[in-house]
Amino acid sequence: MALEALPADAVHLLIAGAAAAVALAAVYASDRPAGAWGRRLRSRLLLGVPWGTLLAVGFVIGVYLLVQSGIENPNRPVVIPFRAWSYLYPEGMLWAGFSHASRGHITGNLLSTLVAGTLAEYAYGHFPRERGSETFGSLRRNPYVRAFCVVPGAILAFGVVSSLLALGPVIGFSGVVFALWGFALVHYPVGTIASLTAATLASVVYETVRTPVEIAEATPSFGPPSWANIAIQGHALGLIAGVLVGAWLLRRRSRRRASKGDASGGRVSGHLPRGRSGPSSTSALVVFAAVLLFGASRRLWAVYWYLGNARYELYRALGLAGVLALAAIVAVAVAGREEPLRPTLAVPEPRTIRGSVASATPAAVGLLCLLAAFAAVAGPAVVPNLVTVGEGDLPGDPVEVEGYQVTYAEDVEDRTVSAIDIEAFGRSTSVRTSGVIVANPDREIWTTAVSKGNLAFWGYRAVDVGGTGWRETVWVQRTGWVAVGGNATYRVDAVREENRSTLFVSDAADAEPRLDGRNVTVAAVEGGFELRVAHGGTNETAPIPPGNESVTLRGVEFVREEEAIYAERGDSRVRVADRERYEGRERS
Repeated sequence: MALEALPADAVHLLIAGAAAAVALAAVYASDRPAGAWGRRLRSRLLLGVPWGTLLAVGFVIGVYLLVQSGIENPNRPVVIPFRAWSYLYPEGMLWAGFSHASRGHITGNLLSTLVAGTLAEYAYGHFPRERGSETFGSLRRNPYVRAFCVVPGAILAFGVVSSLLALGPVIGFSGVVFALWGFALVHYPVGTIASLTAATLASVVYETVRTPVEIAEATPSFGPPSWANIAIQGHALGLIAGVLVGAWLLRRRSRRRASKGDASGGRVSGHLPRGRSGPSSTSALVVFAAVLLFGASRRLWAVYWYLGNARYELYRALGLAGVLALAAIVAVAVAGREEPLRPTLAVPEPRTIRGSVASATPAAVGLLCLLAAFAAVAGPAVVPNLVTVGEGDLPGDPVEVEGYQVTYAEDVEDRTVSAIDIEAFGRSTSVRTSGVIVANPDREIWTTAVSKGNLAFWGYRAVDVGGTGWRETVWVQRTGWVAVGGNATYRVDAVREENRSTLFVSDAADAEPRLDGRNVTVAAVEGGFELRVAHGGTNETAPIPPGNESVTLRGVEFVREEEAIYAERGDSRVRVADRERYEGRERS
């Protein structure tokens, strides 16, 4: 078959595939590994495969398709009920760490999981590290148990823990992903930084297969800044947890090696010989640089505060200072020396606080600091997660769906943020919000599902509510008219199962043109729009006419031509209003 007969996408994929084959063949011929690559993997992983990582990835995909109803609509899973809203809503806490907001969200997390998980699983290994150990001598050493139970069990368990200790209604597997990266950083600091590029490559390959050729143009969009979509607390929590477990395992293995290597002597006061480095053979500078580069590239510096009404404040300097401090702590915990801080006062088994302090090593201090950092990051989430969302009726006439209430409101108190009233450094959790509000008292849910600006940009949005394995969709639509020289007047409707109801009506808008002293106003009303003309202390009102029709008010004829309304009186003709336009809809 000639290339001309193939679709353009197939031709591009063939070219990319051929380039990959040639590149890999050239590397293989230069290296001539003769099976060394496979042997290296099989020495640490059962059959050379990271089974635990693959099982965890399969579980997350299953949650997306079955629990979130992603199999029904892969691009728009049910999200609202699967966030970590409160300890009083166990369903959200259980699924939040494994659920995702979109196909792009789950794809990015799972591609990163495959890279970070493989590296971390290789560091842990399916086979015992000690010489002379029996591979199947115990459940702890059994490679099948480690591959199919321990690794995926630890990954999934931390997925639940990351939800329980998350600050705010977070969603996503990223807390686990960062824990895997943290574990890998401890064992292979340089290799982990290089693997970040591998994660990017995996994403590029995925997008290449999915869309070999793409045409795009510069378009405006509405949404929060990219850093405001980051669950920074959850990411930091995962990273610290992964580093903590990795450092503990590294020290444990190091002490085992030291106890065997120094069995004939050389151990002093229960510590490694004087002058010996800590458990890691990598220098503290390398570990520090690796954590710093990782934190910068993963935007751990993005510490921000929500000001309400889709406004955010970024504290980049404080965030960077936090990343620097964390990198220093990790460097000390991983590469710190095992020599006591006060060698002359050190004792093998200290029984007092003074003895413990004197016998402490830099590595031990680093681990304690990591524990303190973990507590400091996790602590602020506990109390808010114990608090219920404030009760109260929603404004307007909400649409009821199986315990959910969907409405639209502007400049109302954000009950999610203000669940606990805190004021500090000139900032408060008492903030205002505008947009499509979704509430469910039984599930402790209260959220701005679509912001006012987002709805104004697109004109309509789908709001999916539901639970495990089911969904209902409410479409919310904004329609409006813009008065010439004035503001917009608009109406927000909800459409469910072909039933339309009005959720919100904005203030009327005055047009700037005046005709013989007559003031013209365009007003949104429930179910439609009106024209109002005021003159001589009296008002006259009529619905906006259909296309190519007219209506006369107080001696002024109003003619509608497609998406504009013109006022005519005598020889005067002026445009008074235009149909509201939605940039997102026009460019999509």
